[in-house]
Amino acid sequence: MFIQTESTPNPQTLKFLPGRVVLENGTAEFLDAADAAARSKLAAKLMGIEGVRSVFFGYDFVTVTKDETGWQHLKPAILAGLMEHFLSGEPVMAPGAAGGAQADDSGEEFFEPGDETVVSTIKELLETRVRPAVAQDGGDITFRGFRDGVVFLNMRGSCAGCPSSTATLKHGIENLLRHFVPEVEAVEAMEAA
Repeated sequence: MFIQTESTPNPQTLKFLPGRVVLENGTAEFLDAADAAARSKLAAKLMGIEGVRSVFFGYDFVTVTKDETGWQHLKPAILAGLMEHFLSGEPVMAPGAAGGAQADDSGEEFFEPGDETVVSTIKELLETRVRPAVAQDGGDITFRGFRDGVVFLNMRGSCAGCPSSTATLKHGIENLLRHFVPEVEAVEAMEAA
């Protein structure tokens, strides 16, 4: 088994490509060891490596965010954990564990009655234009809400805490949405609860 690694715009995050499907549908993010242990043996194994701060699963990749520990110390342990797991044939998520993008978003979507058409257009643009590009960098962005001309998004994986995430939001996503949806005035990131 050969696992490729790719750098991301976030220097604290690496993207690991095991050459197989990680999650068939959606994404899953693990921000602490207890959550990881409850939902995924693989995530628990990775979160158990000293220096690992979070783990994110996409369709065909695993993104790992670290603390100040150097990659030269973490990368071999992460690669060994990934290889051991995928060669075991065990499922990535525990049976019955919540997976998918919706499971990791806290709270319900919010928008005013009457904004359904605008929200539908925003979601379509996010799904077709933004999320595929963000996944290339080892992250994900999901719609959370729309109020008073402001689109609220949840940034996860390599996007969360990335130094360039503000530029991505303000210059990339905001400009795209404002171009196609005149009702959009701004885009803001929401913190995960």
